[in-house]
Amino acid sequence: MLNLEIRRPRTEDIKELNQFFRTVITDIFIKEGIGDKLEDIENEIEAKKTYLESDLESNSEKRFFLIALDGDKIIGTIEYGAASDLISKCTDNALKNLNEVGTVFVDPDYQRKGIGNLLLNKIYLTLHNKGIEEFCLDSGYISAQKIWKKKYGDPDYFL
Repeated sequence: MLNLEIRRPRTEDIKELNQFFRTVITDIFIKEGIGDKLEDIENEIEAKKTYLESDLESNSEKRFFLIALDGDKIIGTIEYGAASDLISKCTDNALKNLNEVGTVFVDPDYQRKGIGNLLLNKIYLTLHNKGIEEFCLDSGYISAQKIWKKKYGDPDYFL
């Protein structure tokens, strides 16, 4: 049985979160068949670290993270923030003013237990409570795209 807690990250979580990003991103790249793309793995990890720093430094004004814990262990993350430049550019600015939900990661040992759905529901509630009714999802991973398509149907934009 999980001792699950979903909460905002704290400064003392940074080291464990950075290791969590490394673990899950490396695992995803391997499962996607691109585990040899070491530079891309490092770039992805650094991007997530930067998003986390932006959240903590701006007091959640620029990015907003939630983490899932089983006891003291971080087992999942989700965040939202302004849509990326890539999304804006590739949609001819159609999504420029939307928030983007991303960084939905679940520890490989905890996948398929509903943790991603719990995080997603919690971020929906957070967005709703802030008056944000429309957002976009970002996923470059084939495995995540399958999940989103199953949940929401075909995307409006596929880059």
